[in-house]
Amino acid sequence: MAARQSVERDTVNVGAMYPGTFDPITRGHEDVIRRCARLFDRVVVAIAASPKKAPLLSLEERVSLAREVLRDMRQVSVTGYDALTVDFARENKLGVIVRGLRSGSDFEYEFQLATMNSHLDESIETVLLTPTERFTFISATLVREIAEHGGDVSAFVHPVVERCLHAKLHKPAAARG
Repeated sequence: MAARQSVERDTVNVGAMYPGTFDPITRGHEDVIRRCARLFDRVVVAIAASPKKAPLLSLEERVSLAREVLRDMRQVSVTGYDALTVDFARENKLGVIVRGLRSGSDFEYEFQLATMNSHLDESIETVLLTPTERFTFISATLVREIAEHGGDVSAFVHPVVERCLHAKLHKPAAARG
């Protein structure tokens, strides 16, 4: 058997952001973030307020959940934002925007975003990263739908996220008000 060699890389102190709504953060998101942390010196998980999407979870809940899921990663920080992604990247001195690409159908939209972001600030690069194969089918939308109908989402989200979804979606009707 061939010995596995680690790849040495020159440190260029590159910061990256991984923007998204994360409603909720899934194992697919977590996979991409953990892989980003191996590629970049600093990773900011930037959670978009996205009020037009009418998220199930508040921005504060999404930030809190992501922080809990990623707490073991010292070079990863989590913050909420309500601005243009390139403006956030520029203001935080982040030279790379990472976008997840689950399937070929995602490519057209992600390519359009990358091109627009480059037009807005050509000094910020976009990197498209595919999740590990076992996570390619997971989307936050599907996870929410399964959870809303009482299905088991334990394979798709961290236990703290699963508990939060259950509490949010299955409290008594009078408490939901």
